[in-house]
Amino acid sequence: MNREMKKVLIALMVLVVQGTTAQETLSKQGLHEEIMKMDSLLFQEAFNKCNLALYQTIVTEDIEFYDDRSGLNTSLETEINSFKDKCSKTFSVTRELTHSSVHVLGDFGAMQQGTHVFLVDGKKVQKAAFISIWERKTQGWIMKRAVSFDHQDL
Repeated sequence: MNREMKKVLIALMVLVVQGTTAQETLSKQGLHEEIMKMDSLLFQEAFNKCNLALYQTIVTEDIEFYDDRSGLNTSLETEINSFKDKCSKTFSVTRELTHSSVHVLGDFGAMQQGTHVFLVDGKKVQKAAFISIWERKTQGWIMKRAVSFDHQDL
């Protein structure tokens, strides 16, 4: 192989690698957008607006919810009752996302980690960190696991 052929081959290899990197970056961006949409549906639409029907379509039946205050819950029924209890209060409890990053979990789904604040009647009362494991299903995304920790009063 002559010198010119080697240069062409190297140039082609560089283009292929750059193209692959661009596709991976686009894929990561697309994944981030999808998970942020699911986060918004779960919290802005379901949690904040007390939309139980929507909440039940997003959270898996075999949920595992780990919390630094209450430990482990593996009962969807308990989660639903907690949701109903929150929504039956005379005051409004809402959640505001303050930071989030999304990481691919192979062909299973994604991990979202971040921080959020909770508000009572619009006043910030607590902040916490979280990790959510999202599973990609044929019909869309579901929250499979959740970890809520480092709760701090504000």
